[in-house]
Amino acid sequence: MLRLYSYFRSSAVFRVRIALNLKGLDYEVVPVHLLRDGGQQHAADFARINPAQLIPVLEDDSDIVTQSIAIIEYLEEQYPMPPLLPKKPIERSKVRALALDIACDIHPLNNLRVANYLVDPLGLDAPKRTAWMQHWIMVGFAAIERRLQSTASASGYCYGESPTFADCCLIPQTFNALRLKCAVESFPTILRIYENCMKLPAFKKAAPDAQPDAEVS
Repeated sequence: MLRLYSYFRSSAVFRVRIALNLKGLDYEVVPVHLLRDGGQQHAADFARINPAQLIPVLEDDSDIVTQSIAIIEYLEEQYPMPPLLPKKPIERSKVRALALDIACDIHPLNNLRVANYLVDPLGLDAPKRTAWMQHWIMVGFAAIERRLQSTASASGYCYGESPTFADCCLIPQTFNALRLKCAVESFPTILRIYENCMKLPAFKKAAPDAQPDAEVS
C-alpha cells in the first residue's frame, strides 16, 4: 500500500502526485497541514517518520522514501511503466537537468521555511517577501524557457511525446508562479506546456484544488 504524506498546496508533493497518477498507482493521501498547530510537520509522530520534518514522504509498505526527486526516481525504478524518463542516457540527463533546475535552483528559495524566515527574524513585510519569491521564479524560468526552446516537443511536453520527470516538476512551479502573479506571459513555451499538461487527467487529479485537504485561498 502506497501512502503519501501531503499538503495540498506543496509544489514538492504536487510533483509526486503527478508521477503517481501518470503511473496509474493507487495511493492513500495522509494530510500534513504545514500551517495548522504550528506546522503539523513538526509534530513528534511525523518527525519520527522524517527527521527533516518536511514533505513529501512516501511509504511503500514498510519502506519510507523522502525528497520529491528521490521519490519519483524510486517510482520510476519500482514501477517502471509507463516510463517518465527517455531511454538514451543523454536524453535522460536533459530531462533530469530540467527537473533539477526547478527542484534545486527555484523551489528551495521559495519554500515555506525560507518565506517564513524572511518575515521573522529578517523582518521583510509581505510585499517584499512576495517580490523575493517572484524574482527567483523569473530568474529560473528565463533559463528554463531557453532550454525548452531546444527540447520541448510539438506535443506540448518538456521532452519527447509523453510527460516526463521534467513535466512533473515544471507544472507545479508554474502553478505557483501564476498564484504569485509572476509575469509568466514572458515564457510562452512554459505556458504552452502548462496548459497542455493541465488538460490531462493525471495532472488534474494532482492539482491542489482536487486534494482532500484543499482549502479556499
